[in-house]
Amino acid sequence: MKVLLLNGSPHAHGCTDTALREVAGALAENGVETELFWIGTKPIPGCIACNRCAQTGRCAFDDAVNEIGARLRSPEFAGLVVGSPVYYAGASGQVQSFLDRLFYSSGNAFAGKVGAAVVSCRRGGASTAFERLNAYFTISNMYVVGSQYWNQVHGFTPEDVKKDLEGLQTMRTLGRNMAYLLKALAAAQAASVPLPKQEAPVMTNFIR
Repeated sequence: MKVLLLNGSPHAHGCTDTALREVAGALAENGVETELFWIGTKPIPGCIACNRCAQTGRCAFDDAVNEIGARLRSPEFAGLVVGSPVYYAGASGQVQSFLDRLFYSSGNAFAGKVGAAVVSCRRGGASTAFERLNAYFTISNMYVVGSQYWNQVHGFTPEDVKKDLEGLQTMRTLGRNMAYLLKALAAAQAASVPLPKQEAPVMTNFIR
């Protein structure tokens, strides 16, 4: 069982990376493998609602979104942690474009997996960015992991984040909670406890 940690910051080794590595350390200490993926600094197209993915199972823009989608659809990956800096009280535009396309093209396959959001801010706006990222998990039948506080760290530099002792502790608690839930789900499946049965989706439009 593995967890993918997605770094949605333009800085490969910045504050968001520092927070994610703290989560990864706690997961590793509890027997869960992790893999860190940085989305980079190249422009990431947003979803253009072409619905090509409904026919092919892949996004029409053939970039890292398809690579990550394929990996997360596999049974090997049981969890996803998304990290982002806070820009104007929201997640980074790059990571939102990435996740819009990832979840639109592959989100149906993530049911039963475990998700968590991590945000990094200098001072404020973390709560709204945190809630925005959690929306991807809660619409995809994923199990969302919490911690002792909202999953956020504070600091302008990685060195600042390392001084945020409460934030780092929150990250470690998140990692331990995620490891526990992953093991509990694996034990339930081993005991032949099935995942909840999903009904066929019903879509109701509010314009008659």
